Amino acid sequence: MTQTSAAPVTVAITRRVRPEDELLMQAWVHAGTSLAERFPGFLGTGWVRPAAGSEDWHMLYRFDSPASLARWEDSPERTRWLRSAQDLVEHTRVEHRTGIEGWFDEPRERSVSDLAPPAPARWKQAVVIWVAFFPTNLLFTWLLTPLLGHWPLVLRVLVSTLLLTPLMTYLVLPQVTRLLQPWLAGRARNRAG
Repeated sequence: MTQTSAAPVTVAITRRVRPEDELLMQAWVHAGTSLAERFPGFLGTGWVRPAAGSEDWHMLYRFDSPASLARWEDSPERTRWLRSAQDLVEHTRVEHRTGIEGWFDEPRERSVSDLAPPAPARWKQAVVIWVAFFPTNLLFTWLLTPLLGHWPLVLRVLVSTLLLTPLMTYLVLPQVTRLLQPWLAGRARNRAG
């Protein structure tokens, strides 16, 4: 990993693929990951589809700094890899992010060159996550205990996290983030905020 004082950068991309091309898409994604892994500063990648048969593929990749990301994005390897999917994928959205901010917002079209507003202080981000997670987890624990209370702890936690993760990602955190946006943005420029 490259030593740098810059923040890691995550790129979120939505690509549209015909459902009948799912196997080709999986192979193409695997090939791109194999290429990116060879670049200094690469931290990981992943993808998810909203539902089986969906045309949209939400993809992420992360590098340890903007400079490492630029080396990958400007590389001939990536150019050839992208060109190989010309008839396979349609790029519908690309966003660069440097923290957890924005992960819970609805996706929107933005140019990669648009400057993102300054992120809220990390402690404010942590407060938002806690404010969303604590009551949601408490309610789920209360509701599921009569049904799953006799199950081993590992299985109860597994079921709980499988249910809570999408609920938090798509419903609770976006609502709490919107509700607390004035507080989050109030001192976003002052990291000590």
